[in-house]
Amino acid sequence: MVSIYGAMTTERKSRIWELWCKGTPMSSIARDISKPPATVFSYLLYHGGISPRTRTRRAKCLSAEERESISRGLASGASYRAIGRQLGRSASTISREVGRNGGPEEYRAYDAEKQFLKRGLRPKPYLLSSEPELRGIVIRLLEADWSPEQISGWLKRHSPDGKIMCVSHETIYRSLFVQACGVLREELKKHLRTQRMFRHARPHRAAISGGIPDCISIRSRPAEIEDRALPGHWEGDLISGANQSAIATIVDRSTRFTVLCRIEDKRAETVTRELVEQMRQLPAQLRKSLTWDRGVELSAHRHFSIATNMVVYFCDPGSPWQRGTNENTNGLLRQYFPKRTGLANYTQCELDAVAAKLNSRPRKTLGFKTPAEALDAMLH
Repeated sequence: MVSIYGAMTTERKSRIWELWCKGTPMSSIARDISKPPATVFSYLLYHGGISPRTRTRRAKCLSAEERESISRGLASGASYRAIGRQLGRSASTISREVGRNGGPEEYRAYDAEKQFLKRGLRPKPYLLSSEPELRGIVIRLLEADWSPEQISGWLKRHSPDGKIMCVSHETIYRSLFVQACGVLREELKKHLRTQRMFRHARPHRAAISGGIPDCISIRSRPAEIEDRALPGHWEGDLISGANQSAIATIVDRSTRFTVLCRIEDKRAETVTRELVEQMRQLPAQLRKSLTWDRGVELSAHRHFSIATNMVVYFCDPGSPWQRGTNENTNGLLRQYFPKRTGLANYTQCELDAVAAKLNSRPRKTLGFKTPAEALDAMLH
């Protein structure tokens, strides 16, 4: 552990990034470096949670130790040639170094090293700061709740050669999170799905397993479902809110098309009834199967299958990754339905509007087509 006293040294900063990249909480990092959590938070916020690049020194550049030797040589009255022979450098190198840092009388190794580091910064402006038209497009799409990766993919898809008016998602994230660059407004962070103030590793969250009587295991699904070749095979789950409120989410495995379903409570009879009503609104060719988690809210799956002619498969206990398409979509939906907020007051029309908005956002896995475009292409 680093010493309990002292400033934010290079060792402390390196330790912060080492632990941060491992997903260590800020409180634990603060204890490790013996600093208040607010200090760690402020440091990470300034850098946007993105580790700054490590600076390197070219071999032909003078080192800090060599500058100390030059300073001592000048103090003892040694000539440039003598100092150069001692360091294995030419006399002209020593002369230029001393000349640009105040001359023989004013030369100080510390000040010379400080000026060298300052001159070597060579700051490269962010692309979005030098391209106002591109910055305007990015801001407009961020305000429409598009993710940086969706924006980057969409721009590349609509660019004539894949380069003009394009920007990487990493550049957008850095422009948002790194305060020093000051390219994008800080309030635009609120349009990101996670609404985080800076980037960090998300800790793993263990799933809560459950049991369903007379269920058909996901391991019995045919290859037609596994390869995602045809639409009509769905994954579903509930996203929960305050006061036991919830919304049912159903996502097509092939096109990522999303359907939201309002439910009054989590009882099996209620969930099944509302799901049947929503799925019956889809064309028959899109009602083939449904994969669900082990939640007891779909314990009446036999009634659902009879009413919709859809086979229901259930994941293994504690294996939400087996319906990863729905898990990912639920993460996207948290942008519209934050955790610990009530979901009971949303009408079905409002949920349909949110689904339409999500279905009109481009997805990387679809080649940055929208789910609506992908579904329309498969149906026609």
